[in-house]
Amino acid sequence: MANLLLSLLSVAAWQARLRFKQKIRHVASVQETFLQTLLRHHQGTAFGQDYGLADIKTVDQFRERIPVLPYSCYEPYIERIANGEANVLNPDPVVYLNLTSGTTGKQKLVPVTDRSRRILDRANQVSMGFAIQAAHRHGRRIGKMLLTSSVQLLGHTAGGIPYGPVSAGNLRLLGSFYQQIFAHPFEALKPADTLARHYVCLLFALRDPSLAVIGANFPVLALRLCDYLETYAEDLVQDLATGTIAPWLNLEPELRTTLERQLSPAPKRAAQLRHTLKTAGRLTPQLAWPNLSFLTTARGGSSDFYFQRFPDYFGNTPIFGGIYSSSEATFGLYNDFNTDGTVLSIESAFFEFVPEDQWHLTQPKTVLAEEVKVGELYRILVTNYSGFYRYDIGDVVEVVGFYERAPLITFRHRLGGLLSSTTEKTTEFHVVQVMQRLQHEFGVALENFCVTLSEQNVPPHYLVNIERVPDQHPVDWAAFIEQFDRHLQEIHVSYANKRIDRQIPPPRLRILASGSYAILRQRLLQRGTHESQLKFPHINEDRHFLSGLTVEREVRSPEDNGYAKPIRALEQ
Repeated sequence: MANLLLSLLSVAAWQARLRFKQKIRHVASVQETFLQTLLRHHQGTAFGQDYGLADIKTVDQFRERIPVLPYSCYEPYIERIANGEANVLNPDPVVYLNLTSGTTGKQKLVPVTDRSRRILDRANQVSMGFAIQAAHRHGRRIGKMLLTSSVQLLGHTAGGIPYGPVSAGNLRLLGSFYQQIFAHPFEALKPADTLARHYVCLLFALRDPSLAVIGANFPVLALRLCDYLETYAEDLVQDLATGTIAPWLNLEPELRTTLERQLSPAPKRAAQLRHTLKTAGRLTPQLAWPNLSFLTTARGGSSDFYFQRFPDYFGNTPIFGGIYSSSEATFGLYNDFNTDGTVLSIESAFFEFVPEDQWHLTQPKTVLAEEVKVGELYRILVTNYSGFYRYDIGDVVEVVGFYERAPLITFRHRLGGLLSSTTEKTTEFHVVQVMQRLQHEFGVALENFCVTLSEQNVPPHYLVNIERVPDQHPVDWAAFIEQFDRHLQEIHVSYANKRIDRQIPPPRLRILASGSYAILRQRLLQRGTHESQLKFPHINEDRHFLSGLTVEREVRSPEDNGYAKPIRALEQ
């Protein structure tokens, strides 16, 4: 039955992709129709009446009459929704409120309706269709998926509307038909404890040697899954052999009973994995599932930094981006493996693009999807069924080409995610490129890194704060920080000009104690970031962001009269 349902899903996804390919030959007309339909549907809402949506008849009128508004202008409307008022931003009942991660600012609530869910489902189907096409093209099969995202709610509003991370909402609102794609029972996503959830998902997935896909919201979470698999391999194999769940696991009693009813002993598979574990000395996804077809996780932005560690766990398994989206909107659909360009999701929202020369303006002039230019950077504005109009989420995208007549866009960084010793505006994309080069050049693997600014100097030094993966060969760290400086100058003209003029002092390297980014992770979680949305910023203007972490060594380049400082804690 499960195989039949997977086949039906595959056929539906293939057809959705074909319909989408027809529409992206007519981008302008599809976008205009989307906007006009949305305005008619929303004209009677409180927002629609406040801003006269009923009087807007054309795309140009819409751009002239509706201002670009920050989230703070939507907040009073969303408070009314949260309190139970209907027909505020959406004429349809709000069934869920997505809570944004808050890693780049204040957390926000985003309305979800059945209509907005259907639009997301359509985008998911098209994405799945592209994945199936890519799998066929690369000689890979389609099958069950391992996913460990939580479906835990964070609470209910005063008006009784559930709220939580977008991933939890999406999974909870999935029909039972779609739940058949998982290699584990849907209940395996319900444990509140992170370790327990990962453990039981892995336990069920390990039963299936033909697992085809592993999914994770972000690459860093995929690496975390690998760590759990490696750390608890012997326990997992033992439980697989006996058909039980480790008694030490922090698992809700009723959930344990439900899951154990669906678990039966698999001694042959356990023996196979035990042999693998004994022979290789470890258990990785590649060793557990040698015929894994592909991984699906976020691409673009800082993802490439983490992808450098993927071969150790996944070999050459291709990576599929799925959907480029956020809590607020769906932006693009990936159409192949191992590519960062996404096809603009023209049926998910009405899109406008703000050119760089307009970024300093409160009400910028925009260009439409058919008017963007390859190689240019844009801020992207969305109008969608969540009830946002010309909303600037802060994402900066690069147009890298066209697919039929639709732009191919790649996420580069969040606007405001900038680091400046003077006025050079270094982005996360800049430093991630540099750290990729350095890991390859010096043969060193990093657990994580973050570039901050020194506190006592004017102008301040760049501080490159790294944590190494343990047990690696010695590295010439003075050469490492010199090369950081050199590579950043090569890819960032403004930084180079200001370094040549000595407006910016030489960067310094700080080697953090093992476990530092695990401590930082806990801080971010305690601050309210949900684990499924956790993204480590790789640049941060907050000079106290890493306070309290232990610096094992500080290295300066010869230009900076280099020397190594002793172990100490970062300033409180």
